[in-house]
Amino acid sequence: MDATTYDLVVLLIAVLVIIVLSIKFHIHAFISLLTACFLIAFATGMPLESIGNSIQKGIGGTLGFLAPILALGAIVGKMMEISGGAEKLADTLIDIIGKNRAAWAMMIVAYICGIPVFLQVGIVLLTPILFCIVLESKQPLIKVALSMAVALTVVHCIIPPHPAAMAITLTLGANVGKVIFYGLLVGLPATIIAGPLYGGWVAKHYPVEMPEKYADVKPTPRDQLPPFGITLFTILLPLLLMIGKTIIEMYANKDASFMPIVNFIGNPLTALFIAAILAYYALGIRRGYTLVELAKSTDNAMGPMATIILVIGAAGAFNGVILDSGIGEVLKEVLTTISISPLIMAWVIAIIMRFSIGSATVAMMTSAGFIMPVLTAMPNLDPALVAVAIGAGAIGASQVTDPGFWFVKEAMSIPMNRMFITYSAATTIAAVVGLVGVMTLAAFVG
Repeated sequence: MDATTYDLVVLLIAVLVIIVLSIKFHIHAFISLLTACFLIAFATGMPLESIGNSIQKGIGGTLGFLAPILALGAIVGKMMEISGGAEKLADTLIDIIGKNRAAWAMMIVAYICGIPVFLQVGIVLLTPILFCIVLESKQPLIKVALSMAVALTVVHCIIPPHPAAMAITLTLGANVGKVIFYGLLVGLPATIIAGPLYGGWVAKHYPVEMPEKYADVKPTPRDQLPPFGITLFTILLPLLLMIGKTIIEMYANKDASFMPIVNFIGNPLTALFIAAILAYYALGIRRGYTLVELAKSTDNAMGPMATIILVIGAAGAFNGVILDSGIGEVLKEVLTTISISPLIMAWVIAIIMRFSIGSATVAMMTSAGFIMPVLTAMPNLDPALVAVAIGAGAIGASQVTDPGFWFVKEAMSIPMNRMFITYSAATTIAAVVGLVGVMTLAAFVG
């Protein structure tokens, strides 16, 4: 076989190795990805002395900027959890829009609260609130539950500072503010259609009963919850700062005297640091927590990040080895000859990897490695659109290979025979709507 075919076969085998090790043998994704790195390196004849350097560079380049951002985001999420901020948002929104629209309120709460926290953490945080709302509003459980779960999944995949979304944003060299703005524009209609609207249809045809263990759940007294305004402001502050920087850059002279300040404050690291300090004060100290208690909460917030950081780092190494081995050039030549939009291509790769591997994070990072060489051949293609397209693809096809699938099932007590028509179908609908949104957006800004 010729060199191009050989390199593509090597890449295919490497991807299959990741899938088989992760699913069949239950090997941790970190080890599976590193195994694929060494396979590609040896099969393509990379010099032995450069293999370790390539992996190290891939991990370091991915995590050097990302790790502190993830840590700061985790702190904001933890402060929101211990303060009862999420419950306050839910109570206020239901008061505003009415109990008969509880699913919409839960969708908005999950969409906002999901910004600084991992998917699993968001589910743990919001599930007790979900059952309180269902009992109080008398709305169908699956309609409200899907609205929450889809919102958390969408935000998890397409809006920085979420780990995978931020990682592919940095990998592709995209503007963070643009990715947030585009992600919000694309993600909201996807969440509405796959959440309250599809959830309403499912509730009529495939209802799910309220589990007995949640039948007597009681809400937190309102006088023990933080103020609505400061809670919402704390969560949205980093996004406002990052998007604000992007907007100012679009209209202001880049040599203006105030631009260094704008660039500093709008930097993701600075924006999240400011939000974390505000969260410590407004949702921690002001709520009666001591510095010792906040330190313990910070330690608890950091623990779950170890695995996600390792996986993202290993995926960065995988992408680095693809480029350093020469397979990146082969991918660029092959993919640029295919007469299909690179945005559709990125979406298709992401949803296939998501279905195969399960983990949205691994799917997004490996998809970025596939599509990144194409960007060098298409300098006019906005990498922010590519990042959102990859994220949209990774939303869909959640099924038994996805740890989040089982987490949703157990947390919300959804029977297995209902999971595919509810959560799996809803995530896939959101992914398709997301692709339509990306293509529509590209027609105006691409």
